[in-house]
Amino acid sequence: MSTTTEAGLALPRFERALTAGDAGQGVGIVDELLDRGVEPTVLLLDVISEAQRRIGQRWQRGEWSVAQEHIATGVSVAATEAIARWVRRLPVTRGRIVVGCAEREWHSLPALVIATGLRERGWNVAYLGACTPAGRLSAYLHDSGPEAVAVSCSTAWALPGTRQFVEACASAGIPVIAGGTALGPDGTRARALGATAWAPGLREAVDAVKTLPSVVEPATPLAAEPLAEQQGLELNHHTLVETLRRRWRPQDAFAEGTPEHSGIAVAVGDCADQSLSAVQGALLTGDGRLLGDTAAWARALLSARRVPEPRVTALATELGLLLRDYPRAAALLRSHWPGAA
Repeated sequence: MSTTTEAGLALPRFERALTAGDAGQGVGIVDELLDRGVEPTVLLLDVISEAQRRIGQRWQRGEWSVAQEHIATGVSVAATEAIARWVRRLPVTRGRIVVGCAEREWHSLPALVIATGLRERGWNVAYLGACTPAGRLSAYLHDSGPEAVAVSCSTAWALPGTRQFVEACASAGIPVIAGGTALGPDGTRARALGATAWAPGLREAVDAVKTLPSVVEPATPLAAEPLAEQQGLELNHHTLVETLRRRWRPQDAFAEGTPEHSGIAVAVGDCADQSLSAVQGALLTGDGRLLGDTAAWARALLSARRVPEPRVTALATELGLLLRDYPRAAALLRSHWPGAA
């Protein structure tokens, strides 16, 4: 039986461990498969990452609460750490790579998967974990002198931090690979932020490391006017989010005090925060597709919770009103968010 087949057969068992919140069971499954010769990369991608993708879908469909998703992620982290312990027994045959998350990026599991996969390939990996400020990264890079850095960015809110992460690496002459769902389906956003390379996943990151230059130039400055608007939105982000939540209240379609009302209120907060973060990301990268992707995500999230269509589409209207003082942001919204005017 191939290792890929074994991993596929183990996936339902691992999902049950996530559902039960049983870290011991999750770790036991990966330990068992490692002992049977299943490659760590196969486990990381075909079991852990695939299971994480599925629990994310369950939350988006309203089948799981945020708490259930976080507990399940904790099990996946424990299982990935078990694989990391196993690969650390392998010899180091290559140079040093730093792997971490940009400031504001608290989803550390994707970076841990990348770090573990690179260590399996013989790299000496320094894993920084979640939310690394650029200033601290810069000091660490000057002290450690790695051959390359990999940064993970899963949420639009962390795109400004990813730019600062890239700037810190480039100022030290160190190439940086950028990846994560917030960077989209191709290298457009990664290149716009100044990354040396883009990798959508573990296998691509392993390949990208082989082609990196030994030294890079400082990052090219971003365009001044979009950057000024992004910084203004960032400065006022929390006020804008609260204003949007006050004006746009799809939860009021349900009786107050009901599970539907409270559940949708939480989803509304996520939609408001992610929508305004996506506007910032689109300004930084010039990639308006981020707004279209966020619109589709918000629609799916609200529709799964049976929010009436007029209240779903009202989000675009309220965003347009909120961005009247930000002409470039408003133009991106009109061009890429369905229904915005």
